[in-house]
Formats: sequence, structure tokens, C-alpha cells
Amino acid sequence: MGSIQRRIGLALLISLLLAGGLLAQGSLWLFDRGLRNYLQSDLRDEAESLLRAIVRKQSGVQLEAQTVDPSFHRPYSGRYFLIDIDGQLWRSRSLWDHELGMPSSSGLQEQLQGGPQGQHLLVYCAPFKRQGLPVRICVAQDYNPVLQAFTRMQQFALGFGAGLLLLLLLAQRWAVRSALRPLEQVRQQLQQLEQGRRSALELVTVSELQPLVEQINQLLRHTESTLQRSRHALGNLGHALKTPLAVLFTLLQRDEFRAHEALRQSLHEQLLQVRKRLERELGRARLAGEVLPGAHFNCAEEVPALLDTLRMIHSRGLQLEWQGETGLRLPVDREDTLELLGNLLDNACKWAAARVQLTIQAQQQAYVLQVEDDGPGIEASEREQVLQRGSRLDEEVAGHGLGLAIVRDIVDSWGARLTLTQSPLGGLCVRIELPRKAA
Repeated sequence: MGSIQRRIGLALLISLLLAGGLLAQGSLWLFDRGLRNYLQSDLRDEAESLLRAIVRKQSGVQLEAQTVDPSFHRPYSGRYFLIDIDGQLWRSRSLWDHELGMPSSSGLQEQLQGGPQGQHLLVYCAPFKRQGLPVRICVAQDYNPVLQAFTRMQQFALGFGAGLLLLLLLAQRWAVRSALRPLEQVRQQLQQLEQGRRSALELVTVSELQPLVEQINQLLRHTESTLQRSRHALGNLGHALKTPLAVLFTLLQRDEFRAHEALRQSLHEQLLQVRKRLERELGRARLAGEVLPGAHFNCAEEVPALLDTLRMIHSRGLQLEWQGETGLRLPVDREDTLELLGNLLDNACKWAAARVQLTIQAQQQAYVLQVEDDGPGIEASEREQVLQRGSRLDEEVAGHGLGLAIVRDIVDSWGARLTLTQSPLGGLCVRIELPRKAA
């Protein structure tokens, strides 16, 4: 959800910057156009005043200086003129020794021209007729004060815009958080659902999310109902098969089967395998119990109950111990973990002389689960064979009913690593390393 807020915030920031920049530049451009049009009328009036000041005397055509604005006589005053009368060029004294070119086009010049002392001149030119002679008058005004005012305005607009942008971003952040709060609540509930801390999603106040939440809850109810039916069916099937199996074992003891010893022995072995498989599946269902889908494994809550169940199954005074950090929770499915530990501990109890120990640790890179016993163990040459895919220790190594098929499947699905070593207790040590990244 944080990434969505960042993307929305970044998109809005870019939009505000673009809109603010375009608005600021557009406003300054419009203001410049309006000011130039206003100054054009003043410059046109100046040109007409200069035209009226042109008179013919006995000595020829002259410009009456007393009727001209005094600023045209003051050097570098910022107001200048050029007058071309039938090829004769007159310059204002304010230009002093600066040469100003006569533009060829009429009207207000689009480009500013360079003036004396670094000035930028706004120039207006117009053709006239005076005393029967063609006259072209160009009037210029220093535009630097206006440009400086624009610079100050830009600085002010930049500061004001930055403050306004900050306020808008804060308002946007609040608005986005408020709008996405229901989604964040749904995300947290989904995370709790994944961890098994809730069984359904709560309805939210946003009407657009109601159908999604209702569909997810309906799917969860259907999944949980299907899971419960499967467990009950498995239990009922197992209990229903126990009696026929017992009858078949009894029938095999009759005299008519003793005449066919090979057949009787084969049937007995096959029925024994069926019964072992049946007991194992019933044990798995019993160990799993009632659980929310996706629940994580809480060691402090689950391990003691699991050991109590095993003590009842193996009621011969075994010492079952476990070590783990307080409040340790494995971020893997509770049912898978119960199934894995149930298989490993059950087989360790079968071959232990007096002691079975379970250790669960949270290391820096991985979670480590170890099951150890003080039984006969497994020869080092046989351990590698046991871990090969498709092999099972209870079938390939005489006397061991470890049953690693299910354990290997769970370990593979976790992306974990399974190793068999010699335990300090004297028997077998089964070690599972679950990388934190995989978890």
C-alpha cells in the first residue's frame, strides 16, 4: 500500500510541478504581452510628438528641441529616438556615442535591442510624411526595469509556489491516506488471514470493496467447509476400515490358510502395509486438529500439545523434551509443520531407548528444526540413500520405520534443506534448515 501512495504522490507532484510551471510562465508571458502593448501606445505617441516637432525653416527642415521631451537630451536616460528624413538620420542626444541600428520593419519590434550600458530597448518604428518628405521615426525605451520586475516576480512566485506546493502535497497525502485506509485495513486483514489469526475479513465502509470482501469470505467459508469434510471423511473411512482389517487378520489365522503358507504370508504383509498406512493417515488427521487455513506455527502453543499426544501414543515412559525461544513463531503453515514434526517425532519415539529431543532455533539466516533420539541411529553409508528422491527408509533399511516420504515433500515445498547426522544422544539427528527468505 505504501508503494501505491508513493506512486500517487509522485504522479501528483509531477503534475503540480508541470501545471505550476506552465501557469507561472504563461502568466508572465501574458503580463509581458499586455505591458508591451501598453508601452506601444506610449511609444507611438512619442513618435507622433517627434513628428510634430519637425518644422521647415529658412535653413531647411529642423527638429524643434524645446518641444521634445527632456529625457531625449539626457545621456543614457533610457529614452532614445532615431529619425530618418529622406536619407538624413537624426539621433537623440541621450544615445551619446552609442550606435543604434534603424530597424527595417514597422510597428513594435518583437526582439529587444541592445542599448547603451547594457540596456535592453523596446523599439517602435513607424513611417510618416512631413513637409512633403518621407519620414521614418523609431522610438526606444529601456526595458530593463520591467525585466528586473519580472525577475523579482519570478522569485516571489517560486517561493509562493513552493509553499503552496508543500501545502498541496500535505493535503494530497492526507487525502490519499484517507482514501486508501480501507484498502490498508483489507491488506492487514489479509495478512492476518494468511498467518491464521482470523478466519474471515470484516466488512469495510467503502461500497466499492464490499463485493470483493464478500467474495473472499465466501471462498474462505467454502474452503474451510471442504477441508473439514475431507478430514471427517478421512476419519470415517479409517474407522470404517479398521473392523474389516481386523476380520481379515483373524481369517488369516484359520487352518484352511495354513496349507497355503506363501499365500497367507503375502496377504498378511499386504494387510499389514494397509494398516500401517491407515494408522499413519489417522495420526496425521489427529495431529492437525481444527485449525484456521494458513495459520503459522506457534511453537509455545503447538509443541507441548504435540508431545502430549505422542506420550499417549507411545506410553512406555519416554522422556520427550523440546527447546526453543520464547514466543517463537515459524512463518510456515501450521498443518504442514505439525505433520512434519509429528512424523519425525513419532518415528524417533519408535526407535528411542529412553529420550527424544526437539530443538527449534531462529538463526540469522534460517530457522533450524532438529529431532534427536538415543536409539540405534542409521549407518552413515545408508543416510545418503535415505535422502534420495523416491526412497523411503522404512522400506529400504531394515528395522527403521522413519517414513520420510511426507517429510521430504514438505521440506521441498518449503525450499528447505534436510540432513541426517549422528546425534550426541547416540541415535539419529534429523536437521531441517528453512532459509528466512524462503519462509
